[in-house]
Amino acid sequence: MASGTRTVIYAALAGNTAIAAGKFAVAGITGSSALFSEGVHSLVDTGNQALLLLGLKRAAKPADAAFPFGHGKEIYFWSFVVAISIFGLGATISIYEGIAQLRHPSEITDPGWSYAILGFAAAIEGTAWFVAFREFDALRGPRGFFEAVHRGKDPTTYVVLFEDSAALLGLLVALVATALVQWTGLAWIDGAASVVIGLILAGTAGWLANETMGLLIGESAEPEVEDGIREIALETAGVELVNEVLTMHMGPHFILVNLSIDFEEELDAGAIEGAVRTIDRKIKERFPEVKRVFAEAEAPPGEAPAP
Repeated sequence: MASGTRTVIYAALAGNTAIAAGKFAVAGITGSSALFSEGVHSLVDTGNQALLLLGLKRAAKPADAAFPFGHGKEIYFWSFVVAISIFGLGATISIYEGIAQLRHPSEITDPGWSYAILGFAAAIEGTAWFVAFREFDALRGPRGFFEAVHRGKDPTTYVVLFEDSAALLGLLVALVATALVQWTGLAWIDGAASVVIGLILAGTAGWLANETMGLLIGESAEPEVEDGIREIALETAGVELVNEVLTMHMGPHFILVNLSIDFEEELDAGAIEGAVRTIDRKIKERFPEVKRVFAEAEAPPGEAPAP
């Protein structure tokens, strides 16, 4: 999975680097505000892919004394930074540039250059989008698109997919604006397009920030994983009741489990330790992403412990 994720990010990084250079060059030639906004968008996306690669590298660091559960949550942190940068840089600069163009409209010259770079960018972005969607589609299984995003624990693939989707939508807006300016002679349309592109980026950033925030704070494992853990514990000899199953994703492929179990009263300490070892082994065999299991013997809530 990690290899596929890196392929998606590298494809987007290479494409956005080339596209950003082309957009800025053509924006300078034509004076198009919408193309300048698109150049900013691609430049921000390029930086974002570099941040995601940094997050993947840091998340792979092994556990140590300061971080006993590893650094897996770093990918959540850097994905959240990416969402904020899309808003803070891409959306803000695009909206500012658009408002400036609306206040002081300037004509677009040599629109042929605009069509050429927009076509080139659409081809590159479309290819990167296809690579990202193929990886995302393989990971989501039978789930619907939005359910897979909401319940997914690895944000890197859908962050790139959302970026590329916003990029393609922004290119469409810039293309329509360029054609309308050329057809009507109304230069303010270019500025309005830049504002629309900024709003698209702001919406994308808000969606991504909301989806990655829960992972950063500490989301639980999927309900079917928690149900399976409870089932394994209840099937273990000596277990009377499972009071609580608490889980947390410490990274896309690291689940931490804490169990509160009521054992049969006649079990001694040795038997309880054996039952805990069995539960630990069976959980990790069935759910390989569970890396640490902590179990405590505890009477049900409201029941006084045996003397």
